[in-house]
Amino acid sequence: MTQISTRVLNLAPSATLAMSQKSQELKAMGVDVINLSVGEPDFDTPLHIKEAAKAAIDQNFTRYTPVPGYLSLRKAIVDNIAATEGVVYDPAQIIVGNGAKQALCNVILATINPGDEVIIPTPAWVSYVEMVKLAEGQSVLVPAGIEQDFKITPDQLRSAITPRTRMVLICSPSNPTGSVYTADELRALVDVIAQYPDIIVLADEIYRHINYTGSFTSLGTFPEIADRCVVINGVSKAYAMTGWRIGFCAAPTPIAKAVSKLQSQYTSGASSIAQKAAEAAYTGPQECVEEMRAAFQRRRDLVVELASQIPGLKVNKPQGAFYLFPEVSAYFGKKFGDRVINDANDLALYLLEQAHVATVAGDAFCLPGYIRLSYATSDDNIREAIRRIADALARLA
Repeated sequence: MTQISTRVLNLAPSATLAMSQKSQELKAMGVDVINLSVGEPDFDTPLHIKEAAKAAIDQNFTRYTPVPGYLSLRKAIVDNIAATEGVVYDPAQIIVGNGAKQALCNVILATINPGDEVIIPTPAWVSYVEMVKLAEGQSVLVPAGIEQDFKITPDQLRSAITPRTRMVLICSPSNPTGSVYTADELRALVDVIAQYPDIIVLADEIYRHINYTGSFTSLGTFPEIADRCVVINGVSKAYAMTGWRIGFCAAPTPIAKAVSKLQSQYTSGASSIAQKAAEAAYTGPQECVEEMRAAFQRRRDLVVELASQIPGLKVNKPQGAFYLFPEVSAYFGKKFGDRVINDANDLALYLLEQAHVATVAGDAFCLPGYIRLSYATSDDNIREAIRRIADALARLA
């Protein structure tokens, strides 16, 4: 019998990818499925970025890259952060990886020991808890529902801290809710963390450029935690470059060195061509970022307006990213024929099979009673998807 490691057996498969796969299977059978389960911009990568990648091939950027990434890319990232956040990093503090997901996992594996506790506000992206499992740490989940706009309070954070707390992981703008912490809200959390000098702050800011607040505050801007704050970002969301797989961590030097050491042993440097494309993204014209952000904001307004009209859905107004996370417990206990909707997983499956709309249950994000809808799709798809969802929900009795 083939032996599979306990490490892998203990991992949960990605629920977002699983639902996306189910929708693809139905599509292959000829079913017209609208996929709102995957968090991927529907825009094409901007032309000047693609042209830079083609030029990189012609210029023979086809060999192994430095483990932390090309110096020219890391300098471009440093300049971008300085321009957008006002924080100055040294290129040595930037480690480029194969997407923000690897950058996150690298940091967790490089800093968390068995038994260390990682505080994760929920709802949270599906991979956080599993990454902590890989590091043999313990996730401490702090729930924040729709009534508090999915953002934890300083008192909640303080109550979750124990002598074993090693890290606090904050995602803003949030996946799966789109909530954005204001400068004052982050200040209040930092005031708590500042009292515990051994706690690392891991800030997932991959949606930083997709926000509708008119301003953004990075956790990397607070001097009290600068020596223990790691910021994660990348090109996937802001530049519609999900398949290029380029993300990075901006970290204090000891953590950056540890991440580079780790990455050297299991993936080495990221794709040479993708790195040159990412360099063009950061150094080239930025109008494309604003154009996509404006389109997402229009779609946000549309999906909120339409979903708010469905009886039983509790909807807030996300301030960033491209997700809506409505509370759906009003439908629990209802039936469609002999089929009973017991929870959000049942509801998501019902919507896929009866409305042909793919969503993801909130259970996957550590907060049952909700579903996640991605509005990273066309206005027409949004209108049709919400119409189908409303019709299907109306059939439940």
